Amino acid sequence: MTTAREIMHTGATCVREDETLMDAARRMGELDVGALPICGPDDRLHGIVTDRDIVVKCLAKGKDPRHMRAGYLAQGKPVTVDADTDSEEVLRTMQDHRIRRVPVIDDHRLVGMISEADLALHLPEERVGHFVEEVCR
Repeated sequence: MTTAREIMHTGATCVREDETLMDAARRMGELDVGALPICGPDDRLHGIVTDRDIVVKCLAKGKDPRHMRAGYLAQGKPVTVDADTDSEEVLRTMQDHRIRRVPVIDDHRLVGMISEADLALHLPEERVGHFVEEVCR
């Protein structure tokens, strides 16, 4: 059985909810990633911000990313998986919610992220192909 812990990439870097979207965009560029977890002062996961969120929910609406805070986009409870979750359940969760990235939690703390690329590296090609078809549907 392959678990989320074996698939995830560790060391997920958070953007604090009080940081600006410009800060988040810069960090995404430095890390060459398309999403960052949003963490509060309690160091707990409060949401996720994607490069698309910054474009659609900030720039396209004429808002200034130098002033809009990441926490503004941390709405609702983020979808997560536990570090010991079986890979099939990880895939089901991502498919059901039509998400391409999922934070991995262990003992209420963010310990990593799983992206489509992580799935492609660790799971059978046909299973990943089916996942991509479902999420893109």
